[in-house]
Amino acid sequence: MIKKVVLFGSESTGKTTLAQQLAQHYQTVWVPEYARAYLEKKGSICELSDIEPIGYGQLRLEDEKIKQANQVLICDTDARETKVYSYAYFNTCPESLLKEVDNRRYDLYLLLNVDIPWMKDSLRDRPHLRNEMHDLFKSELQKNNLNFIEIRGDFDSRLKQAIQAIDQLLLKK
Repeated sequence: MIKKVVLFGSESTGKTTLAQQLAQHYQTVWVPEYARAYLEKKGSICELSDIEPIGYGQLRLEDEKIKQANQVLICDTDARETKVYSYAYFNTCPESLLKEVDNRRYDLYLLLNVDIPWMKDSLRDRPHLRNEMHDLFKSELQKNNLNFIEIRGDFDSRLKQAIQAIDQLLLKK
């Protein structure tokens, strides 16, 4: 059985870098962030009407990649993250996506802290709200009683903490 691990948290916390490193370490595949490709192709900011396509696109990518995974599937993000962003930006989330979020199961969430420098890019827009966004992500995991650990520190420390947590998960079989 493939274990599913989600890198979770606000923008510019190193999720993609860590996902790539973990996939290489475990000789498996990783699921990229669908929202980034979707919004770059669209060429504009996210609107409420984009939330469902983004959420379902992320789920489809997971379903495709899990077929190629070796012991563990590393997810750069998940539909639950889309839910958190939807509430943060629009104060709502489409009901159909909420049902999908509740039905999906993951073995471990790695909540990435905001204790690394913020890196500007064309989609990131909340450097001044990093702590508030982090709190929203953490609250989402806590209120849903999901298995998570918080990852902190520089990139090397983050990789070591993530490997340790995943190794423990894989031992539980």
